[in-house]
Amino acid sequence: AEALRKGGITQRVMVLQGFSTLPEARLAARLMLEPIIHQPWQVDVLEGGHTGLPLKVWLKIDSGMHRMGIEPGQVRALHARLMATGRLREAPGLMTHFARADEADPAATRRQIEVFGQAVEGLPGERSLSNSAGLFGEYGARGDIVRPGIALYGGNPFTLGSAAGLDLRPVMALKTRLLAVQHFARGEPVGYGASYLCPEDMPVGVAAVGYGDGYPRAASHGAPAWINGQRVTVVGRVSMDLLMLDLRGVTARHGDEVTLWGGALPVDEVARHAGTIGYELLCSAGGRVMRHYHPARA
Repeated sequence: AEALRKGGITQRVMVLQGFSTLPEARLAARLMLEPIIHQPWQVDVLEGGHTGLPLKVWLKIDSGMHRMGIEPGQVRALHARLMATGRLREAPGLMTHFARADEADPAATRRQIEVFGQAVEGLPGERSLSNSAGLFGEYGARGDIVRPGIALYGGNPFTLGSAAGLDLRPVMALKTRLLAVQHFARGEPVGYGASYLCPEDMPVGVAAVGYGDGYPRAASHGAPAWINGQRVTVVGRVSMDLLMLDLRGVTARHGDEVTLWGGALPVDEVARHAGTIGYELLCSAGGRVMRHYHPARA
């Protein structure tokens, strides 16, 4: 959050883990951040000293996620204590987080909405309930502020369906270039462990990306990629800095761009080949990966 402020981002920023100490609360106040209070002892921190500037906080209610949050029966007492501290610039926001909004059965999410509503009824403060799945699901409980995550990247927040079906467009792509195009005879092994044997004489591209950059090692042999307008597949094991591609039927040479996900290649599809979810891949691109930011297109 501090890095965002230093980078010139002036929009409202929630700090999901909140603060642990009074100096952290003071920093949040100075940077106009909005920390989340998910444990009663955080209220003790605010009662124990001044934050310098007034602070905006959120009370997170555990409506059924059972990860972090205030028990519903404690909400009113903690809300009153926060209002009495004199440290706040407005009433605490009231929020919760859905555990199963991405599933086809809405019963669990509707129950969470009910628990939250009962816990905060009549209390002043903004409401925030929906993540990406809650936003696109038909729950009617968006509150005042929504917190989309995967949807901001154009990813699918549901366990079924696709991002395209929600009219979401990917805004992040992981790209690299071919370092070399090798030619191997039928039966020749490719990569560590000789886990792939060429089924025929074939060209193999070597791309400058690997698990050291955040590309999943588990997405070895068979994972899709995109080069020169055509789909290709990973062959052999993904290495730390390199991976190999089956270039049969593709005209390619060193220096050509390779898309690992993004654009016409949904990140969720690559994630399925790695036995994971698109969220993990979008978070995994490491510090070695250069970032290029492009203006939004309508």
